[in-house]
Amino acid sequence: MAKQSPSIMSVFLLLLLLASTALDVTVNVNVNVVEVEGTKLFVFGDSYVDTGNFVHSESYKPPSGVTYPGTPAGRFCDGRVITDYVASFLKIESPTPFTFRNSSNMQNGINFAYGGTGVFNTSIDGPNVTVQIDSFQNLIQQNIYTKSDLQSSIALVNAAGNDYTNALKNGSIINLPHFMESLVDQISVNLKRIQSLGINKIAVNLLQPIGCLPSLNVISFRTSCIQPLNLIAIDHNKMLLQVVQELNKEIGKSVFVTLDLYNSFLSVIETLQKKRSENSTLINPLKPCCEGVNFEYECGSVDDQGSKKYSLCENPELSFFWDTVHPSQNGWEAVFSILQSSLVQLT
Repeated sequence: MAKQSPSIMSVFLLLLLLASTALDVTVNVNVNVVEVEGTKLFVFGDSYVDTGNFVHSESYKPPSGVTYPGTPAGRFCDGRVITDYVASFLKIESPTPFTFRNSSNMQNGINFAYGGTGVFNTSIDGPNVTVQIDSFQNLIQQNIYTKSDLQSSIALVNAAGNDYTNALKNGSIINLPHFMESLVDQISVNLKRIQSLGINKIAVNLLQPIGCLPSLNVISFRTSCIQPLNLIAIDHNKMLLQVVQELNKEIGKSVFVTLDLYNSFLSVIETLQKKRSENSTLINPLKPCCEGVNFEYECGSVDDQGSKKYSLCENPELSFFWDTVHPSQNGWEAVFSILQSSLVQLT
């Protein structure tokens, strides 16, 4: 891994401390589904893949879900997230959130992901990935899923973004390269553990270009991504790619496949920026559709009188970023169209 220079580290700290979009046209994607009898999807990670576990959050408050299904549905989005597209690709319904396991069927798998959490503990009082895997192991021990169920199933893992921001807030990111190494090492442990529990098809997301997130690109007045921050993601992804390669070599087959959120995000954003340069009336893809009226509020915030303290774009279904961190349904759809070819390797 290329070490960060002191200057980049300083910029990284400054930008994150200061930080405390939109598709120009609707992207219509025809998901090429594959039919695998008995396939189940098990999901681990954070808000990018959570479909309803974080009950007391903005994911269950308006305007979340405004595009689909029309009301808040537990997703940090105006509609579907990448988990839903992966499930559709597998021709199954999105797996039941772990929170509702006792009131819903589990035939399509379980989603253990919890918004705001990470590989390590974060400021959110929710289960990190290790605890999520503990819950998965408990279900297996209860014979909820058979060995055959697991062998024909797929796991989706997304985590790390919250770890970097949380470490900064806690002042523990003194040595960024060392922190990054420990983070990727733990991801490796998590991946091996999921495989050891019986799942032999595991997709792990690379870190998104964090310098493009509206919560951070506000430093550039949302005219461009913040490259020093993107360098953090680049180095993280290089280390993770190496880990995945070594794990597959160790096992002797391609159990693990990476989904390149970094380049897929950039590809869509750059395409939309080009379209906007030709038509200035189109929406800036680096701008969120929904955000607080100032830094004290966020998308979905209301005051004590119930008055909205956020602004919402006119056409959420055309945005790339839903809020200052998460892609919109249209954004995820565009990103997933690029990632499909990687998922085919798991079928």
